[in-house]
Amino acid sequence: MRVVIGDDEVLLRAGLRHVLEDDGFEVVAAVGMADELEREVVRLHPDLVITDIRMPPTHTDEGLLAALRIRRSLPDVAVVVLSQYVQRRYATELLDRRTGRVGYLLKQRIADVSTFTADLRRVAAGGTALDPEVVHVLVTRASLTNAAVHDLTPRQREVLSLMAEGRSNARIAAALNLTEKAIVQHTSRIYDAFGLPVDADDHRRVLAVIRYLSEPSVSRPAG
Repeated sequence: MRVVIGDDEVLLRAGLRHVLEDDGFEVVAAVGMADELEREVVRLHPDLVITDIRMPPTHTDEGLLAALRIRRSLPDVAVVVLSQYVQRRYATELLDRRTGRVGYLLKQRIADVSTFTADLRRVAAGGTALDPEVVHVLVTRASLTNAAVHDLTPRQREVLSLMAEGRSNARIAAALNLTEKAIVQHTSRIYDAFGLPVDADDHRRVLAVIRYLSEPSVSRPAG
């Protein structure tokens, strides 16, 4: 898998390259500026782009904006943004196109190499990967503003959080030490509570849940 890295921290770029190449990825470019990142992605057309959100010259959201432009112009290129911070708006903007091949992970997760690279591969394969801390922020906020989320059982919220991270039923079952049949029952109740149509496709259900959690306020479905 061919990868382009964008991050202004030299040591992080070198560390990412080392981690990825040790796990079988091919890093074809590693740059420190958002405009360089876009040029290299257009030139090399990689399978995956990994970029920091905050990059020069203003160190605000240049990396995020570059990621959004890449997603618009090259939708077949997977994009994972890395950040030191959880920003709900960033997750919402990345998922706004309602397509896959996108992830939002926190930099500290890189230390768990096997999980990190598995998330990258899931995104490159067309899926979605959200950091657990990002999901926690979404679920916590939604539980305060959305009656349906507030009324979920503790177990259903656990399942919801893992769904939003992009985990399959099998992975959720393993994480919670439950059967897949039990997970299917929980997800069905979550969909009923949200008034969402059940979709067997793992990725589409993640997008449906994230869109629901990202809404400023969602009232309980009638009925």
